[in-house]
Amino acid sequence: MKKLASVLALASAFLAAGSATAAPTFNFQFVAGTSLQAQQGFIEAANRWSSVLTDNVVINLTVGFNPLAPNILGQAQSARESYSYSEFRDGLVGDISSANDVTATGSLSSGNSFGMLLNRTANNPNGTGSATTYVDNDGDDNNAVVNVTSASAKAIGLATSGQTLQGCIGSCDGFIQFNSQFTFDFNPNDGVSSGAYDFVGVAAHEIGHTLGFTSGVDVLDYNSTSPDFYNDDEFVFVSSLDLFRYSSESAEEGVIDWSADDRDKYFSIDGGVTDLAGFSTGVTHGDGRQNSHWKDDLYIGLMDPTAGLGEVLAISQEDVLAMDVIGWNVSPVPEPSTYAMLGAGLLLLGGRARKLAKKSKNISQKQK
Repeated sequence: MKKLASVLALASAFLAAGSATAAPTFNFQFVAGTSLQAQQGFIEAANRWSSVLTDNVVINLTVGFNPLAPNILGQAQSARESYSYSEFRDGLVGDISSANDVTATGSLSSGNSFGMLLNRTANNPNGTGSATTYVDNDGDDNNAVVNVTSASAKAIGLATSGQTLQGCIGSCDGFIQFNSQFTFDFNPNDGVSSGAYDFVGVAAHEIGHTLGFTSGVDVLDYNSTSPDFYNDDEFVFVSSLDLFRYSSESAEEGVIDWSADDRDKYFSIDGGVTDLAGFSTGVTHGDGRQNSHWKDDLYIGLMDPTAGLGEVLAISQEDVLAMDVIGWNVSPVPEPSTYAMLGAGLLLLGGRARKLAKKSKNISQKQK
């Protein structure tokens, strides 16, 4: 199996993306008591995504700055929409704007459903709730429905219902809260103070979840009773990003990996052939981190699950590639030499973060 593509190879692939003449518009509604400093931090975080995404859509967010659980820096709840797999796949095909999109859509099942490596279900042939994996490709709802954030649905032109989340002010695509009990540095442009967390970086991370960096495997991982995929639509939670989630075992079977266990899972846009970046594998049955993140302690990108004191958080090529293949159009990346310098900087910051590992915190926790 091929390993993580080089920085230069990834950069050259991105150069096929569309122009940056358009960008998402982020409309913010601020919860009462959110300081002006925090408001500006959220706006700056959204601007980071607007600088790399080129879809001309409007994303409505309600954000706040309030006390949360002791170990959570921030959390995001996203409005979601369900579509038939064929409708969603056709939306991705109709929205192709890069060479990566061509590869990614070409790896998807061409029928009305997709197969997956699955476990811990009530109808597991190895026994109810068994951790042993099996190939599920019988075309039932969990193989034929994709559940995505409304923001990412907008990016590929799919109709959305304009739902309202609890806590949102009006119709919104996401509700993001920050923990005001932590010390934050609101200006990462001159570095982040050693005793503070990067507010803008964490805000951009939470917005990233609303944009579609999610995984339905967290639902499977969280549930103490085995879901019955035959009879309960509540457990149809395969996300757009999950369509590019593989393990070596699932790749051999030609299906995605949607199991809850601690085997290595990775991001691949060519049917599991190329391992581009590792995913976290679950709080309950995996590595202790939510599936809706990159693998921890590898410093893959903004969508890593933890952040350290003094650590500057930045959008990486892997973050942009994930957004690209789930339906966002992306702008051309900087020249390879620029990314090489950025990578070196991240390595230095990563070294500092390792020293502060005991002080690192979960960046986000989505509602179950």
